[in-house]
Amino acid sequence: MSAPVATIAGIGDYAGQVVILRGWLRGRRSSGKLLFLQVRDGTGTIQCTLFKPDLAEELFTQASHLPQESSLIVHGEVRPDPRAPGGYELSVRDLEIVAVAGEYPITPKEHGTAFLLDHRHLWLRSSRQNAILRVRASVVRACRDYFDARGFTLLDAPIFTPAACEGTTTLFAVDYFGDPAYLTQSGQLYVEAGAMALGKVYCFGPTFRAEKSKTRRHLTEFWMIEPEVAYLDLAGDMDLAEDFLVEVVGRVLAERRDDLLTLERDLTALERVQKPFPRITYDEAIERLRSAGKPVEWGEDFGGDEETVLASEFDRPVLVHRYPAAVKAFYMKNDPQDPRLALCVDVLAPEGYGEIIGGGQREDDLQTLERKIAEHGLPAAAFSWYLDLRRYGSVPHAGFGMGIERMVAWLCGLHHVRETIPFPRMLERLTP
Repeated sequence: MSAPVATIAGIGDYAGQVVILRGWLRGRRSSGKLLFLQVRDGTGTIQCTLFKPDLAEELFTQASHLPQESSLIVHGEVRPDPRAPGGYELSVRDLEIVAVAGEYPITPKEHGTAFLLDHRHLWLRSSRQNAILRVRASVVRACRDYFDARGFTLLDAPIFTPAACEGTTTLFAVDYFGDPAYLTQSGQLYVEAGAMALGKVYCFGPTFRAEKSKTRRHLTEFWMIEPEVAYLDLAGDMDLAEDFLVEVVGRVLAERRDDLLTLERDLTALERVQKPFPRITYDEAIERLRSAGKPVEWGEDFGGDEETVLASEFDRPVLVHRYPAAVKAFYMKNDPQDPRLALCVDVLAPEGYGEIIGGGQREDDLQTLERKIAEHGLPAAAFSWYLDLRRYGSVPHAGFGMGIERMVAWLCGLHHVRETIPFPRMLERLTP
């Protein structure tokens, strides 16, 4: 009977047994007749101990000179060892060398960010990047599970669109068989149609913004999850965003605590993410900023600096609502109590991570929406289908969008969003 194939993450289930482990060499060191191989398999790293008398001399010699990232298959007995990371090591009985690697370009010395991004396809193999990508996977799974468990239907929005959703200055234009088209900035307009058909929907997919920005919070390609709900107002939208964030953060803490610790994340900061979140109006935010020495004029949108100052006053995300309508998208509904304001909300993460959710109540009146489209200089023909949603059974509705990369950056405590996605696309980076 052949030995079972094990993963490092589940190695504890095989204590005292001989298993087969498939992976890559992370590092090695020797001590006389003992050779210690650090082997990774994508789920973790384990020390594999080779005792020279147990192996053929030629194999032991070859293993002693294996370069980093050589691929190998280890046959060994799982032994508990409290000194080892993970609490186990592998006592090697046999070793198969699948491929001997060339000289690995990423070494233990310090490398610049540009070099690491040029070698992003290899940088992903590091324990730090492994941890970040596992957190990202948990975030995505938690987002989908949240909505799936609450009666939302997944609705896939198109990538090619005929017009802008978030403003005409950040569009990536493409030729669509001779006609102009654009890469989507958001699936929101389409999930609004879905909400009118199915009540509660969400989309999840890539979005594109041609922003000529080099800040640590921006990518030109990123992923968003966007729920939309019929018969929902701004108050309900804020409740949904708050409950959603608490659930996602809790799931990541439960599933990825070890990965967060690998990243040296302060878990107490995330454990404070509990309801209720503080809620302040734009007007209140202006007063807070002025009191903090920020000379902000009423009517201005908040940038990263202002968001950081506001969020630093709280130990959990803060919801800022009712911004001036002039700084928000055409589809935001005006506040009937003060038409200067939009029924919108931004959720700002603490610790300087800024906006992670933006949303609000949508304009549901046909004539008002037609006027706003004209005022924004948008092509009426491209939005005729969108106006149909107000012609045939219009209802109050609301939703929001959350960028996965900013969420992951906050949860992992990262300085820049470029590490939150496998292959980042930025103003000056299209490769690898």
